[in-house]
This record gives sequence, C-alpha cells and structure tokens, in this order.
Amino acid sequence: MRILILLGRIIIGIVFIFSGTVKAIDPLGTAYKFQDYFTAFNLDFLKNFGLLFALVLCTCEFIAGISILFNIRQKTGIWIVLIMMIIFTPLTFVLALTNPVTDCGCFGDAIHLTNWQTFAKNIILLIPAVVLFTRRKEIEPVRSSTKEWIIISITGLFFLSFAAYNLRYLPVIDFLPYKTGTFIPDKMIIPEGRPPDKYETTFIYEKEGVKKVFSLENYPEGDSTWKFVDQQSVLVSKGYEPPIHDFFITTLNNEDITDQILSSKDFIVLMISKRLSEADPEELLKGFEVGHHCQKNQIGFYVLTASGAEEINNYNDSLVFCQVDEITLKTIVRTNPGYILLKEGTVKAKWSWANFPEQDEIIEIITREHSN
Repeated sequence: MRILILLGRIIIGIVFIFSGTVKAIDPLGTAYKFQDYFTAFNLDFLKNFGLLFALVLCTCEFIAGISILFNIRQKTGIWIVLIMMIIFTPLTFVLALTNPVTDCGCFGDAIHLTNWQTFAKNIILLIPAVVLFTRRKEIEPVRSSTKEWIIISITGLFFLSFAAYNLRYLPVIDFLPYKTGTFIPDKMIIPEGRPPDKYETTFIYEKEGVKKVFSLENYPEGDSTWKFVDQQSVLVSKGYEPPIHDFFITTLNNEDITDQILSSKDFIVLMISKRLSEADPEELLKGFEVGHHCQKNQIGFYVLTASGAEEINNYNDSLVFCQVDEITLKTIVRTNPGYILLKEGTVKAKWSWANFPEQDEIIEIITREHSN
C-alpha cells in the first residue's frame, strides 16, 4: 500500500504541477478557453471573469501538486485535488458527449487533448486521488503547521508573480504557432497525403412553389424552370487543419495584402490590437508614434485589429490599419497591443506593450538584423 500511495503522490503531483505551470505560462490562453465554454453554455455574463478563473484554477492545481508531491500540507492538497476531480470528471464527460469546444485546454496550448481524451485522463487520475484520500489519515507531517503554511504562501505568491510576468511580457515559453523563428507560410500548408476537410454541398431550387434539394450530381443546371433558392455546405469529415489556417490581412478597402506582407523582403512591424477600445490609450499612442518613426525610416508598419471601421477612424492618422479576425490576433500575440517583426514571412521578434522598444531602438534592432 505504501508503494501505491507513493506512486499516487508522484503521478498526481507531477500532473497537477505541470497542468498549473503551463496555464500560468499563458494565463490569457486559459482565460480565452473559459470564455469559449461560457459562450457554449450561454453563460456570457461570466466572460469578464475568465482571467480570474484562469488564475485561480492554475494556482490551485500548482499548489495542490506541490503539496502532495513534497508532503507540505498534504491533506489540504488531497482535498483540493479530490474536489477538483469530483467537479471536472463529470463535467468533461458532458463535454465529451456534447463537444461544444473541441480542445479542453487542460494543458493549455502545450498539449492538445480531445474531450474524450480529457475524460479518460480524469478517470485515470481519479484512481490515485481516491487512494490518497482514503489513506490521508496515515500521513505524517514532517514540518510544523506554521512552517508548512509559510512555504505554501511563499510558493503561491511566487507562482502568481510568475503568471503576472507572463501576462505583462508575453509567455516565457511560446506554445503558439506564431512563435519567434516561425516561417508562417510553412504553417499554412496541408502536407501531402493529409486529407482536407470534406463537405457535402446541396442546392435548394424551387419550381411551381415546390422546393427541392439537389446534390452536385443532379442539380438542374441549365433548366430555367427551376429557380435557385439557397446553397448549403455541411462538414462530413474533419481533415487535417494546418497550425495557421486563418491568417488573412485586409485593408479598410477590403484589399487582401496577406501575400504582400508575407513575401516582403524588407522588415515589417505589425502592431496588433484585437480591440482598440480595450487597449490602454497611452500604449496605443506609443505604438503609433513608433509607427510614424518607422515610416519615416522606410520601414513597413501595419496596425492589425478586429475593430470596426468606425472605431478605427477614431485612431486613423496616416498609419496603415488592417482588419484581421479577432481569434487570429489573440493567437498571434497575447497582449493588447502586441508587436511582431516580420521578414519574408518569418517571425523575427515578438514584444508586448510593456517591453516594446523605443523609436530609435527598433531601428537599431532592424539594422542589426539586416547585418546578420
């Protein structure tokens, strides 16, 4: 039994420490996942609390893992783990049945699991969790209660500081497809032999007041007695989806300049603000000033946003504003605003608003990159 308890401590401890850590590396990613779930279950009133829930969840996971693995307030850690397993195991079963969000997000963007895989993982973890709970009275503390609470408190503060750092300065480990060094066009290709999505397309035509559904094989092409009403495409089977599949940049005049930006042999700075109204006005102004400085030095500078044209007009002052899908912008960079430096489709550098270089510094960085 002692071996089973030790094995259970190791498994639970490592899994929960890892799960909490990857969420703390990218707290906004976890917050976005919470928001996806809130939307799927019509709980939109909770969306503003997504980040709070993300921080609470990852902190509880990390503290519980540390507690159980290193026998620091281990009984408390076991209670936390059991409560979380009781909540999330049936929840993940419901998610597996309904599939409102395809990726559970339990390991952030570090490891992607389907909802059924997540449910299976929880069933497996439930076994050592129950073993530890039933044998919790046999646990002997190795430190005084005061020392244990001090260690846990310091660990919690350190962990929250780590999460706050990642929120401010971008994740210390970038699990996203736009990380530094990525050649974006390569991530947009479906490899040879991988199946694409398969859709079944049907057409609805009307004749003498009667509507009929046709397939691609038998629709009344050239028969003027039938009047076209509607077309529907249904996903039959999910194929391979490249890591980057929704990177499209359009100007306010609806001109697609994606290829132009990705093929440019010159350095290009992209300022990314998913919603201009949600960003700090002072940080936006700083970015715009750098943008003007880049333009004066013949460096391409584009502002990418999902904001509407009316909102963009409030900020438009000779910079090039472009519209991009909001989810894509959230995936490119986690801060608002954030910045990436591109050359020939390769991400050369990424910054948050907190560590974006000053006007002269960005020129120096680009000059240095040129020389390399």
